[in-house]
Amino acid sequence: MKALILKDIYVIWRQMKYFLVMILIFSALPSGFNNAFAVVYAAMLPYTALAYDERSKWDQLAAVMPYSTRDIVLGKYVFGWLCIGAAAVLSLLFQAVLTLLGSRAFAPAMMAMATLGGLCILAISLPVMFRFGVEKGRMAMFLVIFLVCGTAGAIASIAASGDAAKFAFQSSALVILLVAVVLTAVSIPLSQRFYRKRMG
Repeated sequence: MKALILKDIYVIWRQMKYFLVMILIFSALPSGFNNAFAVVYAAMLPYTALAYDERSKWDQLAAVMPYSTRDIVLGKYVFGWLCIGAAAVLSLLFQAVLTLLGSRAFAPAMMAMATLGGLCILAISLPVMFRFGVEKGRMAMFLVIFLVCGTAGAIASIAASGDAAKFAFQSSALVILLVAVVLTAVSIPLSQRFYRKRMG
């Protein structure tokens, strides 16, 4: 699986370089939503890798290589988790530096919600991509991103509204964490099933 993840990194390395620059830019903006956008965008990088796979007929080549369906599908999830985690860490570090310099306020709550939102987006959208392909599944992906980001942004804004609101925010964050775990647990075997069906 490590080789599959490295393959995806090499394939979209140019986009990832632009992505790193984008993280720095959005992390420097005063809006919490803009800070979170880079993390949410990281959840879309596996779709770019899938698009390249489809164009290059990678699935046909993988069928004659010693990779199982589980390896191929799980590789995309792990790649997505790594992208989301790296984006969150880099953004938090950059925000912390700016906070120390006194140019902005540190907002880990929004970043936590963005990370959970990215995990939910990945868990919901990847089965759609494996079932219908990147082109047909693109509109569904954008709809999911809109709904998840809107919900996470609304909940994160509660954190700055007082002690009672902060308690509600923490409770909501725990619920979203549970939802992300459940969605991922359901999403992976579903993606494996859809991938086998497409390739069968």
